[in-house]
Amino acid sequence: MKTWRHALPSLALFAAAAAAPLAAQSAEISRKSFGQTPDGQAVEAITLTNAKGVSATVISYGATLQALVAPDRAGKKADIVLGYKDAAEYVKAANYFGGSVGRFANRIGKGRFTLDGKTYQLALNNNGVAALHGGVKGFDKVVWTVVEAKAGPVASVTFKHVSPDGEEGYPGTLTATATYALDEQNQLTVTYGATTDKPTIVNITNHALFNVAGEGAPEGAMGNVLTIPADGYSPVDGELIPTGETTPVAGTVFDFRKTTAVGDRIRDASDPQIVAGRGYDHNYVLTGKSGGALRLGARLADPKSGRVLEILTEQPGIQFYAGNFIDGTTIGKSGKIYRQGDGIALEPQHFPDAPNKPQFAPVRLDPGQTYQNKMVFRVTTDK
Repeated sequence: MKTWRHALPSLALFAAAAAAPLAAQSAEISRKSFGQTPDGQAVEAITLTNAKGVSATVISYGATLQALVAPDRAGKKADIVLGYKDAAEYVKAANYFGGSVGRFANRIGKGRFTLDGKTYQLALNNNGVAALHGGVKGFDKVVWTVVEAKAGPVASVTFKHVSPDGEEGYPGTLTATATYALDEQNQLTVTYGATTDKPTIVNITNHALFNVAGEGAPEGAMGNVLTIPADGYSPVDGELIPTGETTPVAGTVFDFRKTTAVGDRIRDASDPQIVAGRGYDHNYVLTGKSGGALRLGARLADPKSGRVLEILTEQPGIQFYAGNFIDGTTIGKSGKIYRQGDGIALEPQHFPDAPNKPQFAPVRLDPGQTYQNKMVFRVTTDK
């Protein structure tokens, strides 16, 4: 894991209470209630809007990306992320839609890892065999504090959450931040940061499920075409834990170096890895150096509408999950039933089970260091 030894930037409290958009040079912010949790905590929705018709709505529950609205080649707008209409639905149906997942995103085998000679046991919240996305009550299931929101050429909102020592079994008090910033180049930049008072492990990412044809589109997301610049991926065992190997994508159904429709090969049962994941649910080993300049991690496009989503990342991997476990039992924000394959997650990250795989990049964070995961969701159109 790359670490930064400078302090987190100071965060000024946002004092304005009005729900109407704030004055800005271009991009605007509006704030409104998004309901409350069953225990009575208020949840707020903050919408960032630029002059080109792109907007992003983020809610304080889970620092969750609730909506990302983008125009198509004809200027017709559509929301391209799956989600729910109010806080109660997010609490009721915990599918990680758009959530900030942590402390450790993805899976840790047997829910166990060792740090400085001490073994830590986490909740086995993934079919009783692994820890998944931070545990029973991970970062996506708590109300984050809004510490700053501002309009201007770049509109942004910053959230903060403090996870106490021992929460969900993890060592150290972890102070995490999540910043969403929308600019006039139609780029939504999401930056996660964290500091700790004891050695710990960290891997925070965003779990948005995208469909660039539009959330709830009758055809689903399997017609979205995908490019992932990766020569290898991480094969998994029967519990979806990486084996520790890197398998070349060449000649396999995992090769997305050339643009391919997501659904073209997703049911190819001749590949045992597709059978294990019920489709794609694998980490891709991205080309290029991690921890430095942002580089392309994935490109998702809808040939019919022309909408394009590019994901830029500084992380070593990206988890490609094709919505295999969405089972048709939940209803989305537009009143449509979400089915298998209706959304695609592309999560910039460190590799799953990295604490137990010394051959993977380290995920340790020590006091005095600052963790960062910066990603850009850039929306454009193809002609």
